[in-house]
Amino acid sequence: MSEKYKVRHPDELYFITFAVVGWIDVFTRHCYVDILLESIKFCQKEKGLEVYAWCIMSNHVHMIVGRNGSDDIPDIIRDFKKYTSKQIVKAIAENNRESRRDWMMKLFLEFGYKSGKHMKHMFWQNQYHPVVLFSHDMAMQKLNYIHRNPVVSGIVHEPSDYRYSSAGDYESNKTGLLPIIFLY
Repeated sequence: MSEKYKVRHPDELYFITFAVVGWIDVFTRHCYVDILLESIKFCQKEKGLEVYAWCIMSNHVHMIVGRNGSDDIPDIIRDFKKYTSKQIVKAIAENNRESRRDWMMKLFLEFGYKSGKHMKHMFWQNQYHPVVLFSHDMAMQKLNYIHRNPVVSGIVHEPSDYRYSSAGDYESNKTGLLPIIFLY
């Protein structure tokens, strides 16, 4: 990870983004998104991950996170990415109804081979680009960016209409798919 993107202030909030290798559209299937959601909930409950905002797009994830325990954010994200990569690749490999299975598995294998770091398949890109949110204005800018991502991508007209996001929590006081802590 470049020096620009490091968690240097462990008790601050961070905007993070991580993406699937090759920007492969994996999260078009609910079964793979469910693995992410359950893993985030586990990290919240067991590792002290605090989630302030989130959005799962077809091939990447945006979040505003903090921590409330002894686990550092880089360690939580490392463990999360390691676990979810294994679980999602396994789910794809075992999904007989997945029309893109062979193609995706081949790409995960190729990316793993090229990385030299991964023994088999590589699912996530290595970085997650943590950006510290030192001010309320900066946090609000990232919150709006996260929630508007599905609108800009043409998936929905209103941020709160997107199921895999915390926008509904913020805009219409709906209870979303993940527990969050409100920024305001």
